[in-house]
Amino acid sequence: MDVTLKPGLLGLIVGTRAALAFGVGLLVASRIPDSRRRSIALTLIGIGAATTFPLVRSVLSRRTPESESDFV
Repeated sequence: MDVTLKPGLLGLIVGTRAALAFGVGLLVASRIPDSRRRSIALTLIGIGAATTFPLVRSVLSRRTPESESDFV
């Protein structure tokens, strides 16, 4: 199956994955005070997780089935 993504959608996917990863990184870091760190981290994780489902739906709707000749 092939998926063609426009640069804007790919950038959005990368940005949300980065927000999720940065939020998880903040949870395990210790340089920022605990209360501030937890609130920022949980916000970033929430944004990353909440945007995952619409992006997955968008990517899956762009799939094109492989033709039979691709297997020969």
